Order: sequence, then structure tokens, then C-alpha cells
Amino acid sequence: MISRTQSSLALLAAAATTLAGCASPGSDMARSEPVSKADVVEHYADLAHANYEDALLAAVRLDDAVDQFIEAPSPVTLEAAKSAWLEARVPYQQTEVFRFGNAIVDDWEGQLNAWPLDEGLIDYVEPGDYQYELGNEGATANIIASESTINVGGEAVNVTVLDAELLASLNEIGGSEANVATGYHAIEFLLWGQDTYGFELGAGERSYTDYVQSAECTNGNCARRAAYLDAATDLLVDDLAWMEQQWAEGLENNYRSKLLATDADVVIQKMLFGMGSLSLGELAGERMKVALEANSYEDEHDCFSDNTHNSHYYNGKGIQNVYTGTYERVDGSKVTGPALSDLVRQQDPELDNTLRSQLEASMAALGTMKQVAERDRQPMPFDVMIAPGNEKGEAIINSAITALVEQTESIEMAAIELGIESLEPDDAGHRF
Repeated sequence: MISRTQSSLALLAAAATTLAGCASPGSDMARSEPVSKADVVEHYADLAHANYEDALLAAVRLDDAVDQFIEAPSPVTLEAAKSAWLEARVPYQQTEVFRFGNAIVDDWEGQLNAWPLDEGLIDYVEPGDYQYELGNEGATANIIASESTINVGGEAVNVTVLDAELLASLNEIGGSEANVATGYHAIEFLLWGQDTYGFELGAGERSYTDYVQSAECTNGNCARRAAYLDAATDLLVDDLAWMEQQWAEGLENNYRSKLLATDADVVIQKMLFGMGSLSLGELAGERMKVALEANSYEDEHDCFSDNTHNSHYYNGKGIQNVYTGTYERVDGSKVTGPALSDLVRQQDPELDNTLRSQLEASMAALGTMKQVAERDRQPMPFDVMIAPGNEKGEAIINSAITALVEQTESIEMAAIELGIESLEPDDAGHRF
């Protein structure tokens, strides 16, 4: 395995030299020459690498913005750090389609994107507005305010020095999945703070003074809070650098080399399983159906920043990317090449047209969610949509769920056309 301690600067230099080579000739339109499964598998690896490379580059920019904020806390530097976080979510959320079917990604993903989290593990919360997992002894541990040790479930941990290694070791402490100490959502909480608005319009409102290391420090422990945020963003960069290298071309014994040595039919199954599982069990189920049916803003994905509509939208985009073999990079360039769509079209052009149309329909439904959440007048973010009695919000979410379920049915049909008898995408125990 490749060490996570490789220099981020070296990785970025390598990224700069390969950026132009990531785009493949052609487009996602019909190709004149037949496409093989091996062609599609290789391009799938190219897509993954380009996407993770963008996620890494965006995380480095986030890390830089956080460093500047910590160095000189102000309303301006805090907003810059928040903007960098929002921008970093765009490429990362598109990578989640690679999680399902690729165990190396699924095993690694929790340290970056685990949710929902009990934020009281990390920092102060407003007790009257704080809901957490019942029985979670770490839910109020407040690592930042604990200058020596925390004790969760009989496990005492020295938290004197807040570094990346320590934070990683605290994930799921006490056996609770809600104890999330690292990743995008821990960073989100440290930048925005707790969202106390419930179903009303409004996100977290953490003040920059929570990081001022002088008499103006608010809520105490400003130096430790800064150390925690710094360590969390450093770890995010290291983790993404490791995964980017797993998909890089020309490296021995990384995941890409092993994937390309695998039977192409096995990888095609991974691709379709990833699309179907993200579409059905994860996005339609865990990320939308659960929150809607329970009217639970605690089950909102980007709950501190009210960015959930974007996370859902770019998850959907990732599914579409894999099927069409296209990915629009953060710099606006496009990666294109042989795709699942080509393989399906060669077998059943009507099914390919249907699935493409369904992917467009799901993106339109998710686009409506995004548009309504971001409109200037009376915006309706996801946590307002799921409020009890909000019929308009419920309709918007159900429209997206229905579109995702319908496209999953066609994904399963595509699998059969390509010789996969039973795809069985993960439904996460949900019925639709």
C-alpha cells in the first residue's frame, strides 16, 4: 500500500503534470467503433482518478483557507474558509459512486464523510437544542474543552495534544457510529457551529471569535479549537492524497493496477452496483427517505451549513458520470471516454435511451431541490423541506426519490443486458 505520509506538494505537482492527459478524445455521444468492456473499465479508472484528484486539490485549498483563518481570525477569513469547504464538497460528492462495489473506498470513506454525528463529542453545544443518539456516552464529551482526558464507555483517552492521529483514533469511540471526530462534517461543524434553527430557515452561526486567541475569545478553548480544526483539515488532505494515488496510472500494486488486472465482467458489475446502490439505498433511502419520513433534521446530510441540496445533487451527478463516461472537472475541462452507455447501446439502444433519460430526469428533480434551496426569495433548504406539514417540500423530495428508484430499475436491466444475472444493488433495508 502507498504511504499516506507522501508530500501533498509532490502530489499536487504530479496532478498538475497529468491534468491535461486525463481527458480522453471523443464524447458521450454514440461512437462509430464498437467499445469493449476492457475499454470501459480502463476509462472508469480514469474517471475515478480525475475525480479524486479534484477532491484532493479542493481539500488543499480548504486546508490553506483554514490555515489563513486560524492565523488571522476575522469575518472575512471565516467566510473564505466556509466557501472553500462548500467548493470542496462538489468534487467529493461525485466520488461517492465509486464507494459502493470498491471495498477499498467503502472501508476508507467513513473517516472522511461519516454522518450524522453527535457534535457534542467535539465542542460545545446548546443543551436545549441538542439531540443525540440515545445511550451515546460520547455525545457530550467535548474533546476541545477537555485538556487532559476524556472517558467514553470506560475507555480513557489522553486528548492533551490534538493531532490528526489522535482524532482518527476517536472515530466511533465507545462503539457508537455517531461519534465522528474527523472528516468533512467535523470540519463543517467547526466552521459553522451547531444549527439551532430546527425546521426554520437558518444554518449554524459560529462566530470567528471562537478562534481568537486573546481576551476576545468566545466560548473558551480557542487555541484548542484552532488546533482541532487544523488537524482535521490536514488529515482530510492526507486521506484524499492516499486515495488519489490508489487510482493513479503507472503505479505498482495500487488499486487501479489490481482493478485493471481483474476480469472486466467483475468490474462492470462493480460499476453498475455502485450506481444502483448510491441511487437506491444511500441517496433515495438513507439521505432522503429517512429524514423525510422521520421529519428529522438530525438526519440531514450537511446539517450545519444547510448545504444538503448540493450534496444530494452532486451524488446524483456522480451516478450519471459513470454511466455516460463523462466528468466535468473543477477547472471546466471534461473527461470523456468509453462508457457503460456505449456497451448498453450496442446491446439494446432503447434501454440505453431510457436510462439516459431517467438519469436526466433524476438530475432535473435534484436540480429543482437545489434551485428551491438557493432561490433569493423564500429559499427552502432541505431541513425546511422535511418539516412536518410542508407539502411542497415533501413533493420535491418524493419526486427525486421516485426518479432515483426508477433509474435503479433500468440500471438492473442494463446489468442483465451486459451478462450480470442479479445485480442486487444495496437498498439499505428500505422499501420503495
